[in-house]
Amino acid sequence: MPAPLQLTLPDGSVREMPAGTTGAQLAASIGAGLAKAAVGIVNDDKQQDLSEPLKSGPVRILTLKDAEGLDIARHSATAQALAAAVKEMFPGTKLAIGPTIDDGFYYDVDFSEAKRPLSADDLPALEAKMREVLATDAPITRELWAPEDLKAHFTKTGDTYKNEIIDGAIEKGQLIDGKVSVYRNEKTGFIDLCVGPHVPHLGLVPASFALSSLAGAYWRGDSANQQLTRIYGRLFATQKELDAYLHMRAEAEKRDHRKIGPALDLFHFQDIAPGQAFWHARGWSIYTELTNYMRHQLDTAGYEEVNSPQLVHKSLYEASGHWENYFEDLFLVKEEREGVVKDIYSLKPMNCPCHVQIFNFGIKSYRDLPLRMAEFGSCMRNEAHGALHGLMRVTGFKQDDAHIFCTEDQMMEESARFCELLHAVYQDLGFTDYFVKLSTRPDKRVGSDDVWDKAEAALAEACKNSGLGYVLSPGDGAFYGPKLEFVLRDCIGRDWQCGTLQVDFNTAARLGAHYTTESGERLAPVMLHRAILGSLERFIGILIEQYEGKFPLWLAPVQAMVVPITDHQNTYAEEVAATLRHALPTATGGLRVEVDDSSERMQKKILLAQQQKIPYMLVVGAKEAEAGTVAVRLRDGTDLGAMPLTTLTQRLKDELSARQ
Repeated sequence: MPAPLQLTLPDGSVREMPAGTTGAQLAASIGAGLAKAAVGIVNDDKQQDLSEPLKSGPVRILTLKDAEGLDIARHSATAQALAAAVKEMFPGTKLAIGPTIDDGFYYDVDFSEAKRPLSADDLPALEAKMREVLATDAPITRELWAPEDLKAHFTKTGDTYKNEIIDGAIEKGQLIDGKVSVYRNEKTGFIDLCVGPHVPHLGLVPASFALSSLAGAYWRGDSANQQLTRIYGRLFATQKELDAYLHMRAEAEKRDHRKIGPALDLFHFQDIAPGQAFWHARGWSIYTELTNYMRHQLDTAGYEEVNSPQLVHKSLYEASGHWENYFEDLFLVKEEREGVVKDIYSLKPMNCPCHVQIFNFGIKSYRDLPLRMAEFGSCMRNEAHGALHGLMRVTGFKQDDAHIFCTEDQMMEESARFCELLHAVYQDLGFTDYFVKLSTRPDKRVGSDDVWDKAEAALAEACKNSGLGYVLSPGDGAFYGPKLEFVLRDCIGRDWQCGTLQVDFNTAARLGAHYTTESGERLAPVMLHRAILGSLERFIGILIEQYEGKFPLWLAPVQAMVVPITDHQNTYAEEVAATLRHALPTATGGLRVEVDDSSERMQKKILLAQQQKIPYMLVVGAKEAEAGTVAVRLRDGTDLGAMPLTTLTQRLKDELSARQ
């Protein structure tokens, strides 16, 4: 007779159960409420269906209150409800894959042989059909099929993409005792390919979901393959959470930098330059202000600004390892003569290998360290066109990139200095809510455990000394060193990973960098790769959405608009503008002030300035011209009344200094 199971519950207690006990039976033995709410189980660190037998070891029953349990419900929603609804409403469709994502799920579907494609207008009806499927509360059971039988089934249903997945599982040795896992709806017989786990019955999938959007996606991410329709859905444990997400999504739509940017005449994109922004004068003023602000911060913090070549021979990237590990990201330039390739160069994808070349010029001693080297370097990366997303994902960008060459003993102090600098910058830019992730040593790594201990301790201590808590991310460091990732949370609750601090024991040594110690020994320096904003393009996109285009005065592309009431005040309006430009220097020259001398009525001019989100509107009529004043209005409609130019100048100066 098989020995009883010894099952360790999360509270540390051990429950003895008969051999062959399933997760559902264990949940029932604990309590009827838990049995009713359970959607899956973790047994010996592996998720499985409630219907599967358990083995001795730790167990944790999952409900919708657990992240893993909610993920199971999302998986069941896409693989069983969405897939079945699509097949019923659109005969002839071919199902591809339907994984879960943060906050929801998606399914990639080929509509090329359906009577018509799916449109956004169809989403409400498709969502309603999903609810019908879920309302049946059908049992969902797992079956194991022979690969050839399952391929014959999917050939019959037209879902031939599934056959490619099955062939891939065979090649990779991922079969289960020679068979393939599927899940069946016991009421309809609908089958979908999946390793699971799934909810035991569809009534456990919460009703708090919504189909949110459509997108295009190539099969297996390859543009040479068929383009599919990706159907996105969002699912939460409660309606309150779904409502909060839908509100956040509506806010995100309203703040979309891809709409605000062109509307405010900041930038645009064209197919002739995929992933590269055409910056207009107003947008470039933001770029210039932000760059000069960072340049000042870096100069004050003891960084030396350098500049390195854009086009670099492949030998540098072969030596650094980028040629082997990042080849697909490189834009290559081939030097040809008479049709024969003589040499190959690459547009610079990152700055670090070039910075080592600058370090290597001349002899360095321990007295030269730490050496803080910064560059607003233009980089090019060959991103897939389907992955491009406005300023957030581009092919051409600049970084506030810097590398600190230091000794092992200097790592902690330099890391702490960087954390303090980053905190000050984020405060100035209006981001007070951010968190830090500390990614530690992976299984495959270079360097001794002693050096890793020191590096991880340096980063942890740097956070502590800077008053920053951190979330540990074990095993997620790079092979050459641990790292900190700084994640901003914007005003509508979205997270953006921007800043990084990465310890690197490998690159400098690999590229022949060394310094002479006090004892005359030659050692490779430690490299600290660090960025605060990351890509300036991406960070400006974040700023646009954070402020909804209503930039603080110091960043606003147009900081004040002078509005003459009639043509008779145009000369005085120009004098006001000239006075403010002269009195208030900015990174782009003087205060960015314009005069609206169009023939529009005053109220229309004010409305246009508000629509352009200009912070100050300075109205001048005959009375103001005679008194040497301006009538000041803010973009939110506040009327500050008449004000002498000297008073206004001081107000603007104070606001600029405070970066408000």
